[in-house]
Amino acid sequence: MMKRDLRLSAFLTGLALLAGTWVCVAADRPADAPTPAVLTAMQGELSRSMEAMSAADPPAYFISYTVSDRQFTNVSGSNGALLSSTADRARWLEVQSRVGTYQLDDTHKLGDRPPSWTSPGTNVPIDDDIPVLRREIWRETDRQYRAAAQALIKVKTSEQVQVQTAEGAAPDFSREQPHTSVGQPVESRVDRKPWEERVRRYTAEFSKSSAVLNSIATFTAQATNQYQVNTEGTKLAFGQVHYRLELFVQSKAPDGMDIERYANFDWLDPKDAPDEKAVFDSIYELIEETEALDKAPLANPYAGPALLTGRAAAVFFHEVFGHRAEGFRQKDISEGQTFTSKVGEKILPDFISIKDDPTEATLGGQMLLGSYPFDDEGVPAVNVPLVDHGVLKTFLMSRSPLIDIPHSNGHGRRQLGYVPVARQGNLIVSSTQTQPFAAMRQKLIALVKQQGLPYGLLIDDIAGGFTFTGRGQPQAFQVTPLVVYRVFADGRPDELVRGVDIVGTPLVSLTKIVATSDKQEIFNGYCGAESGSVPVSAVAPAILISEMEFAKKETSTDRPPVLPPTGHDPEAKGPKP
Repeated sequence: MMKRDLRLSAFLTGLALLAGTWVCVAADRPADAPTPAVLTAMQGELSRSMEAMSAADPPAYFISYTVSDRQFTNVSGSNGALLSSTADRARWLEVQSRVGTYQLDDTHKLGDRPPSWTSPGTNVPIDDDIPVLRREIWRETDRQYRAAAQALIKVKTSEQVQVQTAEGAAPDFSREQPHTSVGQPVESRVDRKPWEERVRRYTAEFSKSSAVLNSIATFTAQATNQYQVNTEGTKLAFGQVHYRLELFVQSKAPDGMDIERYANFDWLDPKDAPDEKAVFDSIYELIEETEALDKAPLANPYAGPALLTGRAAAVFFHEVFGHRAEGFRQKDISEGQTFTSKVGEKILPDFISIKDDPTEATLGGQMLLGSYPFDDEGVPAVNVPLVDHGVLKTFLMSRSPLIDIPHSNGHGRRQLGYVPVARQGNLIVSSTQTQPFAAMRQKLIALVKQQGLPYGLLIDDIAGGFTFTGRGQPQAFQVTPLVVYRVFADGRPDELVRGVDIVGTPLVSLTKIVATSDKQEIFNGYCGAESGSVPVSAVAPAILISEMEFAKKETSTDRPPVLPPTGHDPEAKGPKP
């Protein structure tokens, strides 16, 4: 199965989901805020439902309720004009009713049949009317119990229910300790008028360049209050607030290749919004890069030394390592299971360690988008050391256990409307052997000369990528660089090129890392996989790889527009004043 991954923005993936760093939370302490009405309604209906359904045939052994209350503001402009300006609020209820036992329940995978990753849910009123809320919860609970009961019949009667791997004997669901945390609700109050004017000005500035075919600026603010209760005793109410500004520009090279550049700003407090100078500096940089890429020559396929800046390396580790360290992939017979049998073995150079730590909200003063206090199964976020000095230690876990890892480590995540599975949060790569970036550049040139090549490649920025993890496909990955330079062995100035993708296989590529820089960089983005699109961060130092393969990028055959953009055509005759 191919896992589309790590897109740069909610806009670019067509998503309305926006997430950020969690605030107003206290784990495992007495409730420090009044119990919200929605939580009261959920608890009351949970007790009533479990009492009845645990005695039904088949019995429900676990029920959980999650309500996401979202307040959303979006302002978008394009090419000097306002596209949209909206504000909304909605509540979404998800009910999980499991029948059978922790060992074998209605979610059990049947043979090689692909599972359903979507999770039913429904909108519920935003009024804090407890009887009305309980009625909606009751209706959805009944629907989900009936569906689960039917699914369990198929599980028990199917001839395909069999142990296909050692991990196939692991329980379907893990029993976890309950957690209680009730924080103050959060909200975002936004005056849309100033942002409407800003997105007009930002995109009008892009239009001053004849190379820009289209530009979009989007401001988004979201406050989400999430409520969770389950029959194990968990009771949670916590909130998040996140603001984001995205700048996106499109162009087309003379040969038809699409050119895209992107920048974003993320902040938690309105006072930390980027000032005008920072935004316009970013706009001018994007214009300059776009114009340069339009004129840059196409790169040829290449195999040889490559130097990845920190942001590029962060995406590399997310794709090549991170997805293969997600626990549910070790359990599924259809997965490639690259690292399943390698716990305790060396998979990386001994100077590299990797952890996934969603408890870290910031790094070096910069927001980490993959931070959260509790995952989407009500388990507290945990710092998970995945690789220690090159040796694989464990996997990221949801409540789908493995034989040797029977419990979640707080990484069960999902987009609304999907089933939680083990996913990355803040993947952080560190090194014990570091050096300045300039020294790494000199090592790149030395490797190029040693291998008898005319140049090496420097990857300065990156959009994202995808990886194949399924057993039916090659165990390969592809990462899409945006800014690539040829670094010549003879000392000529670097040359900007375009039109290549990084390709390779994980077990080989990870062993080719020979040096790392002394500065970590952050990539904040959205990762799309089985449980939908979730916010993530990847952090890494720059890395030097002794051999990396680059393939020609898929491109469009459409030529640029026949006429230059309006306003850049000296022959254009507009209407008379």
